[in-house]
Amino acid sequence: MSGTAGEIAPELACPISPVVDLVFSRWTTPILWTLNEYGRLRFVELERRIATITPKVLTQRLRQLERDGLVVRTYHPEVPPRVEYEISELGRSLAPLFAAVSEWSVNLPEVDRARAAYDAKQRAGKPRR
Repeated sequence: MSGTAGEIAPELACPISPVVDLVFSRWTTPILWTLNEYGRLRFVELERRIATITPKVLTQRLRQLERDGLVVRTYHPEVPPRVEYEISELGRSLAPLFAAVSEWSVNLPEVDRARAAYDAKQRAGKPRR
């Protein structure tokens, strides 16, 4: 329970909320998807496959994903040093979730239609119900 009587902590009100926060944060999904699809990748290879991510953000997200146990970082003490990233078994366990979301994506045209209808009503000045 939260501080005041009757309030429920968000994670109790919606038990999937922590999972959504973890898995669907801004860059987590593209990183995990890429590592799952292409296997073990070096930083530069991963950066090339996710063209819109900055090196700083990629570094931050990879560190967080490693901390969360979803990505494994392997350092090879060579000259020059080589670092590779791969999705962990825990990360791979998210595959059914990603598959379900991918299957649901067939509904995106319907979402686009709903947005267009909503926006048209707003432009027409019709009050919301």
